[in-house]
Amino acid sequence: MPTNFCRHGFAVASLLVTLLTSAMASAGRTAATTDGSSLITVVIDAGHGGHDRGGIPGQRIPEKEVTLDVAQRLRNVLAASGYRVVMTRDGDVFVPLATRVAIANSYRNAVFVCIHFNATKRMGAEGIETYFYSRDSLPLASAIHYYVVGGAPSANRGVRRRGYYVLRKTSIPAVLVECGFLTNPTEAAYAQTASYRQKLAEEIAAGVRGRNSVASAASTTRVATSESIPLQPYIDQTKVAKSSHHRSKHSHKKSARRKKSSSKPAGSEASSASTDREG
Repeated sequence: MPTNFCRHGFAVASLLVTLLTSAMASAGRTAATTDGSSLITVVIDAGHGGHDRGGIPGQRIPEKEVTLDVAQRLRNVLAASGYRVVMTRDGDVFVPLATRVAIANSYRNAVFVCIHFNATKRMGAEGIETYFYSRDSLPLASAIHYYVVGGAPSANRGVRRRGYYVLRKTSIPAVLVECGFLTNPTEAAYAQTASYRQKLAEEIAAGVRGRNSVASAASTTRVATSESIPLQPYIDQTKVAKSSHHRSKHSHKKSARRKKSSSKPAGSEASSASTDREG
């Protein structure tokens, strides 16, 4: 009898230890999720807002409205997947560039995703392009671009490295996605449908989830699998051409006209706002 009692007592003690260990582990996971140390934060930046309508003069569809809608849908998709989400704006308000950057830089273990749509006077211009600046941002840009282009019926304009203010000044991985041209009749029609904006949000979210699965440049895996996303080639647009005194006045005027008709007006979120470049 004493032997059986001891065995029973030992079994009960073992069960208690197991339950206690499991409870502590669960509490640890909950605490880690609550304080954000093991849960990545996604800072979503809806381009433009308030008095900054976005796009170009005379543009029919306000860019600020569709960027906010995609951003809010992206927030919902990511939150449902367990991500902590922060919005730089969640309404039709103007947020200065420096404030957007400050919000992004106030979070550790985070990524910054800026939502935009393109515009230009040439109605035939089309396609999706994704911008980044720091080398640490390239995997995120590659993954998001891979999924968005794969899920949208628009042309692939590629991944581009450029010194936009919100990309240069952020200290976390940051990308800016141009989700199509609102000045292109076909892409504008897409952007005005809720189903397409939802699709964009889901594909961007897939890119955020897949950012750690991008194959390195040294990898021999060039085809995407369930475990690997190919690193996207990119165009480096950070190189500033040296001004030449040998250009004619005519060529100088042509260059000025091209600059004036660029797809983003000066002072917008996508404006580089400076000529300094990464060394």
